[in-house]
Amino acid sequence: MTTLASVEAISFELDRGSKEPLYRQLRRLLEQRLLSGEYARGARLPSSRELALELGLSRNTVNTAYQELVAEGFLVARPRSGLYLNDEVSLSQATAKAGRGVPPASLAWSGRLRAEPDAGMPEIEKISDWQHFPYPFIAGQVEVRSFPVAAWTRALRDALDPPHLHYSLRDAISADDPLLVEMLCRHILPARGIEADPEEVLVTVGSQQGLSFLARALLAPGTKVAVEDPGYLDARHIFVRSQAQLVPLPIDQSGVVPPPDLAGVGLLYLTPSHQHPTNATLSIGRRQQLLHLASEADTLVLEDDYDSELRYLGNPSPSLKSLDRSDRVVYMGTFSKFLAPGLRLGYLVGARELIEHLRAERRYSIRHPAGQIQRAMGLFIQSGQYHRAVRRHRALLRRKWEAMASAIDRHFPWPVPLPAGGVTVWVESPEPLDGAKLAREAQRHGVIIERGDIFFADPRAGRHCFRLGYSAIPLEAIEPGIRVLGQLLREQRRTRRAES
Repeated sequence: MTTLASVEAISFELDRGSKEPLYRQLRRLLEQRLLSGEYARGARLPSSRELALELGLSRNTVNTAYQELVAEGFLVARPRSGLYLNDEVSLSQATAKAGRGVPPASLAWSGRLRAEPDAGMPEIEKISDWQHFPYPFIAGQVEVRSFPVAAWTRALRDALDPPHLHYSLRDAISADDPLLVEMLCRHILPARGIEADPEEVLVTVGSQQGLSFLARALLAPGTKVAVEDPGYLDARHIFVRSQAQLVPLPIDQSGVVPPPDLAGVGLLYLTPSHQHPTNATLSIGRRQQLLHLASEADTLVLEDDYDSELRYLGNPSPSLKSLDRSDRVVYMGTFSKFLAPGLRLGYLVGARELIEHLRAERRYSIRHPAGQIQRAMGLFIQSGQYHRAVRRHRALLRRKWEAMASAIDRHFPWPVPLPAGGVTVWVESPEPLDGAKLAREAQRHGVIIERGDIFFADPRAGRHCFRLGYSAIPLEAIEPGIRVLGQLLREQRRTRRAES
């Protein structure tokens, strides 16, 4: 049975001025003492009246704490006798004491976790508090002021009204929202020249999930995957985690340079609209040539079309999927670049047999993307708000693109050609440059940029490169941010020349 000393200790530890209710404090302190072995096996605890009197608490407070401990199995109630320490808790204490007082060793999780084959590869570095920097030339983020809050909120609310409520709240098992799939087939894909039936579309939680599903479905250990170099680093991670063998293909101003053949290559991964990270657009001639090579070698093609709608000069080039006549191209799209990355909503378009397989893969992974988000996106497109938001977003990005071009031309020590679209500018210095050092120095001056070497198969080849994103930075911050960066470039040039 408890002693007066232990009751006094509890009384001393109760904080009557805390926002935490007294019954929770008492329940927590009693649990600590029960587990510490302070109560002997079979010991009866004081009655609620006794403990309330000793601690100066109400019986309701003590009873509530006791009831929680009984519900969680620490105490057992014996009719007409009182509350006792659960014998199972006592047994665990005795077992621990039998270990000669040596505390149990912590589990060595490092020996339980599977080693991933991509462990030594670099990763895209993201600064979590980028929004607090004055000049965030960061890729993959958006300026929150440009998000259509009112229209999206209305779509979310409508998704919870009949007849949409059923589709928002149901367990769809492996199915997608029929309205969203219909909108994709009728209003999104035709703009890219793609005709698809609902059975050829799979909704994903962002494009990375699509990449992961495809890698698991298509890549056996040792499968050769041809990738752009420089290229999308996260895709390389996903392929390597599937134990694929990467085959780097060089990039020039017209996109990926086609190899003589694709013999032995199981998958060709491309970002043809705006090559990641250089933003080069794959020429129509090379698109046709690569499809011909893929057909000859029986190679599958994965087209990652992450931001084709963000073009400011001319019209978007036809998608590879629209040029494909052998059903070997899998098309991957996303809503993240047009609206917000936090929505985590994308889609895959491919052969029915492939989509059916991926649907089963998704069922036993996440089942399906959130029903309300899918239905809201379907309503958002159906209402016309999606295309209005894209037009407004594209107009804002065009102004930022123009501001980038003007500021870079004025402040950089060398000319930098800007692509016809996209949300980033890829910079290659014509003279020696340490892009990683520049990124660190720029951050100290409030400027966030991305080093370019991590995007290369051989990082030494990209040491002189860096990337500037302009989707997240406010329009008015572009010119002063580029001015600061231009000064840092000139300082690094002067330092390098002085050292040589």
